[in-house]
Amino acid sequence: MFGDYSIADLSSIFVMQGFAGLILFSVYVLMALGLAIIFGQMGVINMAHGEFMILGAYVTYLCSTFFQAHLPTLFPAYFFVAMALAFLASGALGMLVEWALIRHLYKRPLDTLLATWGLSLILQQAYRSIIGPREVGVELPSWMMGSIPVTSTIDVQINGLFVMAVTVVITVAVALLIYRSRFGAQVRAVMQNRSMAGAVGIDTEKVDRYTFGLGCGIAGIAGSAFTMIGSTGPTSGQLYIVDTFLIVVFGGAASLLGTIASAFSISQTQSTLEFFLSGSMAKVLTLLAVVAILMLRPQGLFTLKVRR
Repeated sequence: MFGDYSIADLSSIFVMQGFAGLILFSVYVLMALGLAIIFGQMGVINMAHGEFMILGAYVTYLCSTFFQAHLPTLFPAYFFVAMALAFLASGALGMLVEWALIRHLYKRPLDTLLATWGLSLILQQAYRSIIGPREVGVELPSWMMGSIPVTSTIDVQINGLFVMAVTVVITVAVALLIYRSRFGAQVRAVMQNRSMAGAVGIDTEKVDRYTFGLGCGIAGIAGSAFTMIGSTGPTSGQLYIVDTFLIVVFGGAASLLGTIASAFSISQTQSTLEFFLSGSMAKVLTLLAVVAILMLRPQGLFTLKVRR
């Protein structure tokens, strides 16, 4: 016996903590994928990334309310519609922000930090005025509720499995788009040498706009997934923005594989430490460990090699 727990109880607890870490990992990956595209590929420090995520969460909430009131027979399938609309809404807002604000600041990356921080405050106030200051939650379809028993002491949440499945699909789709498509080749070309990419006929402004919109759209999908693990409020995005930036920097700013590996290591470490310590202490120790590693390897876990 270890205290009040038997070895079997401890094993079950560790498995459940590991599964909780996988759910957190899934949300982190969805958040960090969008930021890895915007920050890693474009060099834009988007402090409003969390607000694009919350826009996706609010779209999911509005879809839930609409389907319950007007299309109850289709309510079991509403979440798929909500994710698509969250991607479109966040992506469209991202393209508008890129056209109106970001495109004037590409040569001044520190200014993008100040500009997008101000944008995040504007969006937070807009959410308070339109939706309200209180946190809201979505009603999940019945098929996403409950759990699947794995053993007599271990149950796996169905909505957690759904979030992980969505994360796998989105990650594979982004990888194929960035590394196996014409658009992805143009994005990487603009990232590595903007002036040369423009000289060979690539419309760099169009690529920038679509790339920023894609990153924000993925954040919107992350917002939909976020509604399954927490309630949504005007400032909820700020709870994740620091972790998301840390994941992207720790993994290597331009590396998709590094982003995934970083999200997994940080989420599992934090989830495991929460079993032994308080949530705040677990986060502090995780951040200290990441900072220490970055001091030894400032380029991150993975780096992008390019020919000079």
